[in-house]
Amino acid sequence: MTLYLPAMAVATCLGSGKAATLAPLFAGSRAGLRRRDGFLPGRAVPLGGLAAEPPPLPAALMGWDSRNNRLLAALAAEIGDEIAAAIRRFGRHRVAVVIGTSTSGVTEGEAAIAHRRADGDWPAGFHYRQQEAGSGATFLAELLGLSGPAYVVATACSSSVKALASARRLIRAGLADAAIAGGADTLCRMTVAGFASLEALAPEPCNPFSANRAGITIGEGGGLFLVTPDPAEVALAGLGETSDAHHVSAPDPDGRGALAAMAAALADAGLSPGEIGYLNLHGTATPLNDAMESKAVAALFETPVACSSTKAMTGHTLGAAGAVEAAFLWLTLSRRWNPDGVLPPHLWDGIADPALPPLALAAVGARLPEGARAAGLSNSFAFGGSNCCVVLSRGGS
Repeated sequence: MTLYLPAMAVATCLGSGKAATLAPLFAGSRAGLRRRDGFLPGRAVPLGGLAAEPPPLPAALMGWDSRNNRLLAALAAEIGDEIAAAIRRFGRHRVAVVIGTSTSGVTEGEAAIAHRRADGDWPAGFHYRQQEAGSGATFLAELLGLSGPAYVVATACSSSVKALASARRLIRAGLADAAIAGGADTLCRMTVAGFASLEALAPEPCNPFSANRAGITIGEGGGLFLVTPDPAEVALAGLGETSDAHHVSAPDPDGRGALAAMAAALADAGLSPGEIGYLNLHGTATPLNDAMESKAVAALFETPVACSSTKAMTGHTLGAAGAVEAAFLWLTLSRRWNPDGVLPPHLWDGIADPALPPLALAAVGARLPEGARAAGLSNSFAFGGSNCCVVLSRGGS
């Protein structure tokens, strides 16, 4: 059963919503990556904060209040009409919610702990559910009045693309007829400090696949999709998941798990590497990730495929990265939103690492190859070797 993605919402430092995201994404803007204080003691770091602050939750749902849930609510509102139509068509008990995240409401937990240390008590209105990893899916189901399956996937940087895979399994298994799937992650001090302790933060905005790459830039954002069996402009054509478990934080240096995940996604979509018009790279700008990914991509694509790492524009949105980058792929393939087939460009200093296989990094203005059918691939590779790749293609309507 082929499933489709008739509706998509996205928010990052590039913009909130499809319309606001288009121009900066395809022009190659880094305006959203700004140095910010308050996340590391005595040190400002470049971070990708949301372009627009999500609005408050309805009063009846303030018990779920967190910045992450406010972002999820804003994403759901962007595709509210399509969600409402799916509920009318399938019923509230037949629409699933699957969300990927890694930080969830940790920011609210940090603030609550600081308040308790200072005042000896928890702040008024704080509830543990605000920071639970699983709160996003339960909150969204309550917000939308849904009673189908609702849960969170938390596999670090592959979380939200794995949410798409989980949603597809639910529908194919007959446990749901449609799903709202994707993810959100928002900035918190714990995550920034954690990557700083790993010496993985870049001092300047990240520089993927460069000889001068020096680590990641952290961002925040989210992407949300409606997944249904009804033909639409963009199809969820294929998914590939592997778990190589090479190391808790370092990838397999030969990229075997990454290569297997990409190959599995293509096989699932019934496509050959030559039928992929664009590849959104995981491209974190860490020495080990970029090295292994370039090896895997070069091994799979005998003819180089146009590719880019959009993390150079948004920062690494962690658990939301898979959904955010699938959203960028959706925009790239959409004739309605991107009639000229422009590709997200790869931003870097242009100094290639001679130790890495060369990639066909897309310049500003590059476009999808001509053809009746267009398809693209997006990579997400997480800590612990939890890999997931998704193929989207132009669908039937």
